[in-house]
Amino acid sequence: MKILAIESSCDETAAAVVEDGRTILSTVIASQVEEHRKFGGVVPEIASRRHCENIVWVTERALADAGCRLDQLDALAVTYAPGLIGALLVGVNYAKGLQMATGLPLIPVHHIRGHIAANYIAHPKLEPPFLCMVVSGGHSHIIEVKDYTDFHVIGRTRDDAAGEAYDKAGRVLGFSYPAGAEMDKAAALGNPSVYPLPRPKVEGHPYDFSFSGLKTAVINAAHNAQQKGQALSICDMAAAFQAAVCDMISGKLMQAAEEFGYRKIVLAGGVSANAGLRSRLTEECAGRGYTLYMPPLSLCGDNAAMIGAQAYYEYQAGVTAGLDLNAVASMPVDQGQF
Repeated sequence: MKILAIESSCDETAAAVVEDGRTILSTVIASQVEEHRKFGGVVPEIASRRHCENIVWVTERALADAGCRLDQLDALAVTYAPGLIGALLVGVNYAKGLQMATGLPLIPVHHIRGHIAANYIAHPKLEPPFLCMVVSGGHSHIIEVKDYTDFHVIGRTRDDAAGEAYDKAGRVLGFSYPAGAEMDKAAALGNPSVYPLPRPKVEGHPYDFSFSGLKTAVINAAHNAQQKGQALSICDMAAAFQAAVCDMISGKLMQAAEEFGYRKIVLAGGVSANAGLRSRLTEECAGRGYTLYMPPLSLCGDNAAMIGAQAYYEYQAGVTAGLDLNAVASMPVDQGQF
């Protein structure tokens, strides 16, 4: 089954052709990172406009690279939630136009489900059930993946997501947007014990995250050093911040795996590209005899291939949409679709 998938939830316009949920026939991504960098973050209006400019050629390129015509496809798929509403609407409306033109079934896909499904492409033998840690710029979730379309959220962030905290802490340390990759490199050169940072907890909710206090601690330390005329070691602070994030994520994830009886652990989302986090989880899982699955760096960020992978299983479960499909800015990953 060949599916043309479209992703436009934030600042990447992406299209891909995926076969049977596991094989990428083509994948094309138009990134806007350089344009948004000077603003220190994604500007929604600019992102929406660039999606409008890019979506046609990106889709045409994906079809050409796959050697596939529209009449050779079996279905269409599109990210419809969650994300920037204007950005999502570009992809959703373009996909609905293709549906009108071709008569192909249209499969709506939740963005976070797509991130999880990136691992199906990377690991052809991976099947649910498993426990998944989704870490991205806007999301930090511990999720039971009971089946391909059956999800149960065990824990989530109560404020900032891990990726958002990286960007905000990184900005005050002088890193350009997006700060995660630069923070990761700097952390490898620093000493995490130089600056003691908190590991915030949510009272009564052992698997929920709170990264806001950690981010604020870094910002306060940087401002205090500046006001007192003291030198701040950027690499040491980056290392301390990353160690705190890894402690919080790995600690809660390992505890959840033990309590809920999972030995298959999956990492997903943009922050899954973080070398420090990958190393920590590899070590923790190996020490417990757990099997860890992680996507390659090429599938960690937003892409349409992951949407096509999840779409295959949504279609098998009978999930399709009509021309009344709308974009949704916020939606729980475990909410039933249609």
